[in-house]
Amino acid sequence: MTTRTDKTGTTTSTASNAPSTAIASDVLARLIESLSGGGPDVSTAEPATGQHLATFRTSTAGDVSTAFTAARKAQRSWAATSPRQRAKPFLRLHDLVLANEGLIDIVQAETGKSRNSAFEETLDVAGLALYYGRHAAKFLAPRRRAGAIPLATQTRELRQPKGVVGIISPWNYPLSLGVCDIIPALLAGNAVVHKPDTQTVLTALRARELLIEAGLAPGLWQIVVGEPETVGQPIIDHADHICFTGSTGAGRKIAEAAASRLIGCTLELGGKNPMLVLDDADLNKAAKGAARACFSTAGQLCLSTERLYIANTIYDEFVRKLVDETRSLRLGKGTGFDYDIGTLTSQRQFDNVERHVTDARKHGATVLAGGRPRADLGPYFYEPTILEGVTPEMEVHSNETFGPVVSLYRIHSDNEAIRLANDTEFGLNASIWTSSTSRGRRVAERIRCGTVNINEGYGSAYASNDAPMGGMKASGQGRRHGEHGILEYTELQTIASQHVVGFDPPPGVSTEQNATILARMYRLMKMFRIK
Repeated sequence: MTTRTDKTGTTTSTASNAPSTAIASDVLARLIESLSGGGPDVSTAEPATGQHLATFRTSTAGDVSTAFTAARKAQRSWAATSPRQRAKPFLRLHDLVLANEGLIDIVQAETGKSRNSAFEETLDVAGLALYYGRHAAKFLAPRRRAGAIPLATQTRELRQPKGVVGIISPWNYPLSLGVCDIIPALLAGNAVVHKPDTQTVLTALRARELLIEAGLAPGLWQIVVGEPETVGQPIIDHADHICFTGSTGAGRKIAEAAASRLIGCTLELGGKNPMLVLDDADLNKAAKGAARACFSTAGQLCLSTERLYIANTIYDEFVRKLVDETRSLRLGKGTGFDYDIGTLTSQRQFDNVERHVTDARKHGATVLAGGRPRADLGPYFYEPTILEGVTPEMEVHSNETFGPVVSLYRIHSDNEAIRLANDTEFGLNASIWTSSTSRGRRVAERIRCGTVNINEGYGSAYASNDAPMGGMKASGQGRRHGEHGILEYTELQTIASQHVVGFDPPPGVSTEQNATILARMYRLMKMFRIK
């Protein structure tokens, strides 16, 4: 079933020909069977329907230790393989992922997102596998560096794998935000122990199957399952590097634990992402783009827009267009492409959205669209919601909602918009809409976010695989994508060899005389720009 919200704000339903979301029974049985662990059984449900999805065995701390032992054994031979050889399975993965409709079924079943949003995850994985498959060898190649003494010192910079990387991935984009970190970690010569969110274990297992089918040795990607208090600390205790995507609170704890072991960590954390609609923006395009940026995947995207700053001169017209776009969005479930937005994924996310909207209403905010749960569709459905009149005492003002809710604010200048956009502890993503790209770039340079998109909500920056992506301030540290995204998983090593002339005084030359010679040599090298 799909639903549409009409101009009065009432959401109506229309029939859908799409069947209910389902995973092929043989695939489901095989994936569950592939998990082994000594922990208790856990069950998951389909968010769209509340129906039972799978029951499987969780891992213990001992299982985590066993996974790291197996990964280290496999990593030794993998690290000795050339980057060009390592790339071959990932080039094959590109085609396997694009051809696998069943993978999209699994993502939908576990998250409740729309078919198009699940399809975008497969595009993301395919694109990144191809990008790193083609460029990893170049990024990892030894580099010549200027030596201490020209010609006499030959210096090279090498990138060595860290060893075994612990990757903890979230439920909201289980394919993109799991596999797209695993790809560069493996291509850098590491093995991986991966803890996907319990709700989305099946997605991780199926992706691993496809990469093994593409030629990856099974021991290089180990999957463990369980809650953070059971398996989280053991992963940190054994890993040589940690990659985590999730909340800022959890990220701080992981950073502290990693620091105590003097290992690195890559963190993509929370956001309260702003969008700026400037007075020269194309309002039709901006309204359509804003609706997608705010409500895609029911707002459960770390890059989603939650704050919308609109120039006063175009505020009323833009808001009318945004409300119309929002009310035209179709809520639904099933495997068809005939709806725009699926469900929230858990009771926790649903409660958070309901609390933020209820609190905003209580303190005087106005609901321009949405603002209602939709139990008639499923347990966690919530209408795309636009709030006006949000003030600092409201919970939604500064705290991440991570749901289909956006707050609107009038601004009277670019400077005011920039100041308000930066008035948060977060700095993950921002969006600017303007007919002048040069103006947009000038504004973007002043916004303290890791990525800024002009005339797009988030896709331009995120899908540019050659450019780094990550957060500033409380939104994280480190970067994924681009050269930075694979070098995160390497250790720098310098190897320098000395030839003919050394650092000891030549025979018959005193230490004092040698110092005079070296000083003159340095002056000459500066004069002739040798150094």
